[in-house]
Amino acid sequence: MSPAPATGASAAGRVEAELRRAIVALELPPGTRLSEQEIALKYGVSRQPVREALIGLARTRLVDVQPQRGTVVVKFSVRKMMEARFVREAVEVAIVRQACQSFAAQSRQRIDDLLDMQEKAASRDDHGSFQRYDELFHVELTEGVGMPLAWEAIRDIKAHMDRICQLTLPGASVMLTLVEQHRSIMAAIDARDAAQAALAMRHHLTEILRALPKTEARYPDLFE
Repeated sequence: MSPAPATGASAAGRVEAELRRAIVALELPPGTRLSEQEIALKYGVSRQPVREALIGLARTRLVDVQPQRGTVVVKFSVRKMMEARFVREAVEVAIVRQACQSFAAQSRQRIDDLLDMQEKAASRDDHGSFQRYDELFHVELTEGVGMPLAWEAIRDIKAHMDRICQLTLPGASVMLTLVEQHRSIMAAIDARDAAQAALAMRHHLTEILRALPKTEARYPDLFE
């Protein structure tokens, strides 16, 4: 891979985004040691933007920068998962309650399109596309109520949940269940039923917790 050269913040941001994607996709599994020199060579940048990118990832707790030992992709943490879900629930339940009062028509149409695409991705067991449309669904909810900053508040912590989702969504049937949960959230919003919308969102965000014990037992080396 030989991307166009970049300098300064743009280079650091690009490298951080690429590493973040690879960490979430488990292309860089928990426990992987990261080499500044190897990353710099791969992305065609100097070591300084790589260093800045790793600091950014450490800030979101996706990597652990260890003095004299290097940088390591953090292992899964049940505690962090619980914290991430707690914060997401607080924000996203508030979002769907607000959506029951007012929701942009353009965002509503966009969500219909996203859910159709997500369902097709699930049917063909396309995990990567499924997760991309999943994220866009949650982004569009915040856009529809005119609060895009709400997404910024939970984007980084969501990454900790997304990594484990790579292991807890093993097939089409599980993914199709999540699409139906999205549709249930939207049905409650369409009905202006704030209590039901909140209930549907809470149920949706606990799906990963129901799968967590089996996942931890199956992949003990990936957990703290």
